[in-house]
Amino acid sequence: MILNLSIRHGIPGQPETTLTVTGDVLTVDGIAFDLSPIPEGGQAEAGGEHPFIGPIRRESGVIRATVKVRLGGDAEPVQPADPAHWTVSASDGPVIIPAIRRPLEPHDEPEVQE
Repeated sequence: MILNLSIRHGIPGQPETTLTVTGDVLTVDGIAFDLSPIPEGGQAEAGGEHPFIGPIRRESGVIRATVKVRLGGDAEPVQPADPAHWTVSASDGPVIIPAIRRPLEPHDEPEVQE
């Protein structure tokens, strides 16, 4: 699955969007979207409440979609403008959002147990 991420900053305290791929199912913040009915060379427009922008396509067996993503509070306020930075190839499992993160503050570092 090829996902183009359309990023937004959330309000303070709002969690970052979570994305998971299982086959042709994209799960966004716990809601599963089964994209398997999209035929080869075909496209679909999502209906109802959904995170998609524009059509969802299947090309050469690969689902391609643009998805709205909310960044978490640890994301830098200024992010890369290059759309290629926000295009991720996702296979089964969690999708890592390639946001630039703020460095950990000393009080944010995990304690070391000895």
